[in-house]
Amino acid sequence: MIERLDMDSFLTGIAMGLAMSLAIGLVLWRRRRKSLIKGGPRTNVHVSIEELRSIGELSVFKVLTKEIVTAKDHWLGEFGKKYMEWVVSSKKMAMIFEFDISFQYNLRDSSFVVEDLGQGAYRLKMPRCKYDIFIRDITFYDEQRSRFLPWLIPDLLNDVFGPGFNEEDRNRLKREAREQAEALAGNLVHRLRSEVQSSARETMELLAKGFSARQVIVDFQDAAPEQDKVAYAGASDLKS
Repeated sequence: MIERLDMDSFLTGIAMGLAMSLAIGLVLWRRRRKSLIKGGPRTNVHVSIEELRSIGELSVFKVLTKEIVTAKDHWLGEFGKKYMEWVVSSKKMAMIFEFDISFQYNLRDSSFVVEDLGQGAYRLKMPRCKYDIFIRDITFYDEQRSRFLPWLIPDLLNDVFGPGFNEEDRNRLKREAREQAEALAGNLVHRLRSEVQSSARETMELLAKGFSARQVIVDFQDAAPEQDKVAYAGASDLKS
């Protein structure tokens, strides 16, 4: 059983894609400049903007967050949880999850459309946003042994009758808590949706104007961001 201890997350790094887009924009601008030198003023701006597809996966936003989660189990199993809670307290464990979430758009996707509106104006219809989760660390920061209530058995006997978490307990609870961490990431993705789109809009406007577009309109799909990949540090320890 997993319980959320702290519903708030704190962000320590955001909008990493903007710096990347600046570098990409510079590269594409240089390519376009060479093309203009060779082809002269007849170079078609629309064709140049279509080169945005060559970028492929465009990272527009990245966030590092930490979440605090508690997991509890009982050394007597489900039976003990249900009938013996009044005798023996549950074993409790609190963990800190540290994970990255990166958002990107695949500009090679067929749903990415460049629409020429005339007079140097373009509408960019973006594909569905996808995000990857990378769980960097799961830290046990507090662990309590099972405790018999003092009024029933003296504290001196707790070491004998109050077993702590063994390795199997830890791994099972880690797997359960990992699933909870993915759910927490999903909630955070929902909250960050507007920020992700703002970053993507700024990035695409910058890139498109590098091809001499005078006006750029960026449209986004109504669909929520879609989870693409999940990776774990020490993945062998987290396999189910």
